[in-house]
This record gives sequence, C-alpha cells and structure tokens, in this order.
Amino acid sequence: MSDFIKKFIDFLRIEKGLAENSCLAYANDLNLFSKFLAAGKINSWNKVKPDHIIDFLQTRLEKNRASSTISRELISIKVFFRFLTAENIIGLDVSNRVESPKLWKLLPDVLNEYDVEKLLDAPNTKNIVGLRDKAMLELLYATGLRASELVSLKIRNLNNETGFVRCFGKGGKERIVPVGSVAIKAIKKYLETRDEIGGNDYLFITNRKTKMTRINFYERVQLYAKKACINKKIYPHLLRHSFATHLLSHGADLRVVQEMLGHSDISTTQIYTHVDHQRLKNIHKQFHPRA
Repeated sequence: MSDFIKKFIDFLRIEKGLAENSCLAYANDLNLFSKFLAAGKINSWNKVKPDHIIDFLQTRLEKNRASSTISRELISIKVFFRFLTAENIIGLDVSNRVESPKLWKLLPDVLNEYDVEKLLDAPNTKNIVGLRDKAMLELLYATGLRASELVSLKIRNLNNETGFVRCFGKGGKERIVPVGSVAIKAIKKYLETRDEIGGNDYLFITNRKTKMTRINFYERVQLYAKKACINKKIYPHLLRHSFATHLLSHGADLRVVQEMLGHSDISTTQIYTHVDHQRLKNIHKQFHPRA
C-alpha cells in the first residue's frame, strides 16, 4: 500500500508542483492512515470502506488531536482517494461518503506589542550571532514571512534601498513585501559584519556558513523568549500572527494584509480581524454618549 502513497506524493510534487512541506504533510497523514489500516488487517486500498476512515478519525479524536488536524488528515485521504480513482487503482472513491468535520473557529495566539518589543530586543548585538538573530526577528515581524520563507531568503531577494523583500511562499508563489526602516537598519548592521566572514548566497547563515534552518531559528526564538521572560509558548509563526493582528488593529486594509501574508483566500486573513477586549472597551468609552 505504501507504493501507491509514494506514487501519489510524486504526482503532487511533479505534476501539481506542490511545495516540499505540503508533500511531507500529505505523506505523514497517509502513512498514519496506512498503519491504522494495517493494524486492522486491511492490506489493499480496494478493501477500504467509509467506516474504516471514520474509525481512523475517531481514534485521532480520542488522542486529543485538534479538529483542524483531523480535518486536514481527512482532506489528505480524500485527495489521495481521488487520485487512486483517477488512476483506476480503485473502482470507487469511498471517501466521498465521509463528511468533513466542522472546524472550530480558533483565534490565532498573538503577542502584544510590549512583548514583541521585549523579544526583538533580547539578542546581544555585540556579536555576529546576536546581530543575525536580531535581523531575523526584526524582518519576521516587519514582513509577516513564514519561518520557511525567512530562512530561504537570499541576499539578492532583499533591496535595502527601496525597502522591499522578494519571497516565495506556498506552491512557489512569489510576492513582494515592504520592509520597515527598523528592520532594514538591523539587517544592514548584520550584513556589515557578515561580509567580513563571507559565506553563501543565503541571507541568514550559521557559524559554519551554512543556511539557517527552521529548526535552528525555532531554537533561537525559544532562547530569546526565555531571556525576555515572556510567559507563554513562543514560536516563529507567532510573530506572523502578531504582524497581521497589529496591522489590522492599527487600521490597515484587510486586502493589503492578505497580499503581504500571501493568502490566496481572504477568509484566511479575516481570522486576524479579532480585537482584544480592552481595545473594544476603549472605543466604546470614547464614542458612546453614555459610556
């Protein structure tokens, strides 16, 4: 059964041009489902019934997996079964009979502006590592890039003079995002020192002159969160959430934020239109005649 999963992933990668991270996500979901079926003595995709899919989703729910995760896993199964049907590997797409679970509307976690300042000021800028990390954090918050997009940036992708960065998002989609003066200043300081040690074409490199990875950066963010005494779970994507939320709370247009984030559907961006209770209270107090 695993051979067909490999063929499907090759199809997504080569024919559909999906990003490597998306292909890995599909593979992980389908391998989990395949192991579940194997435990139930199901050794052929032709033998899978709707009840098998429902039972799999139920076991995931019992393991306290998030509804968004379970929904994604079902989508992976459905897309895979459409592929199997199109390739005449199976005769009937049984996944069509399984309804997608309703997703809870989960608001993204964000940092307030005070905590963002503490995090961005945490690196020690008296050494090259601190200058690099400061530049990465500033650029991430200034642009809302994904961590994978940030570490993949090359020096030529950044225009310090005009204040724009060119990045490639999911599916290789290109977008141009403006960069603020504070981030530009941090990057220039980093590059001045970096030029002395050389390195490759990537903007952000390790001490070994190799490309920074998402894991490297995640570990650095964890370090600075601890140093800044921020008492909540901190991860790189949190700065992307904060970037969008802070822009909208200060009056930015939703369509503009959608463009900068690289969202193909504006409904994905709309989740950031939530505002904190204190801001609502202040607006009410300012404008209501009997507040």
